[in-house]
Amino acid sequence: MRSVRGMRIASIFAVGGLALTAAACGEAPKDDNNAGSGAKKFSACMVTDVGGIDDKSFNTSAWKGLQEAKAANDNIDIKFVASKAEADYEPNLTQYVNQKCNFILAVGGLMGNATKKIAAANPNQEFGIVDSNSELDNIYPMQFDTAQAAFQAGYLAAGMSKSGKVGTYGGLPIPPVTIFMDGFVDGVAYYNQAKGKNVQALGWNKETQKGSFTNDFAKQDEGKKVSDALVAQGADIIMPVAGGSGLGTTAAAKASGGKYSTIWVDVDGCESTPDCSAIITTVVKNIPDAVKEAVVKAAAGDKLPAKPGFVGTLANNGVSIAPYHDFDSKVPAELKAEIDKIKADIAAGTITVTSKAQPTK
Repeated sequence: MRSVRGMRIASIFAVGGLALTAAACGEAPKDDNNAGSGAKKFSACMVTDVGGIDDKSFNTSAWKGLQEAKAANDNIDIKFVASKAEADYEPNLTQYVNQKCNFILAVGGLMGNATKKIAAANPNQEFGIVDSNSELDNIYPMQFDTAQAAFQAGYLAAGMSKSGKVGTYGGLPIPPVTIFMDGFVDGVAYYNQAKGKNVQALGWNKETQKGSFTNDFAKQDEGKKVSDALVAQGADIIMPVAGGSGLGTTAAAKASGGKYSTIWVDVDGCESTPDCSAIITTVVKNIPDAVKEAVVKAAAGDKLPAKPGFVGTLANNGVSIAPYHDFDSKVPAELKAEIDKIKADIAAGTITVTSKAQPTK
């Protein structure tokens, strides 16, 4: 999700088993080689987006997937290089082509054009990309229909709201952000239809594709400013889709003493932020499993088909909502059951969730 690409969170959160030292562009990439092994290794090489390897979300999730692939097959070597700016994408990808990496993973939709350019120039090189589809035969796309899980989150927020108003905002109006917002407001609308209620969703209009944005993915004060405005309008549950900026909202919600609560995105907020007590749930992208599966298959010699690639859905556990954690006793059993039923209905196709930003297949 693009919301994490600008994240600059101090490394105060424990991230179990994750390497948090990034190699900058031009430095020797992070290596996990097994010296002295006679067997030919399968090298999986990752280029991060500008958020860095310790962004506690997007890039961290992809690296976790590589680590899990290595744990599953110790013949896999993994390494990464961190992009400090968008200008680093092409040289970072190119250095891994020159190093003859077996599989090169680009992390994030913003890397789409650079990856397509380098892949087109190197048709025999296997690439993968998270959150983009470059539609070349040698690029395996891993995308996520987060609108499905965000639909559940919107229904949940509507069911939990005491004020009858909930809100969402984004970092920038780009597809990996607005797909969450589309699903969220549609989930609220579905709750209203099912219950005969009129809960308002502030901060986003799906029809006009206009809404509230921080125009930044790192500045917490900008996130707080936008959510303060939504709270002033009466919202008591807010879903930021703005990376590090969203931490301004979760921190303020935590300090509010229960005046309002939040829903996080990408990685379970109770594992990736210090504000669990203010987070009802998280709309999760299961990037680690998608990356792990792709790398393990590639290392086994399987061809990764560019079409259809991988699209994470509720049906294949590619997207989900996280446990309720501190809110588990506060979410009514009936509402929990309804959220589970929605998941089953979306997976079965009984409920159709739509967004202009949904992944291409």
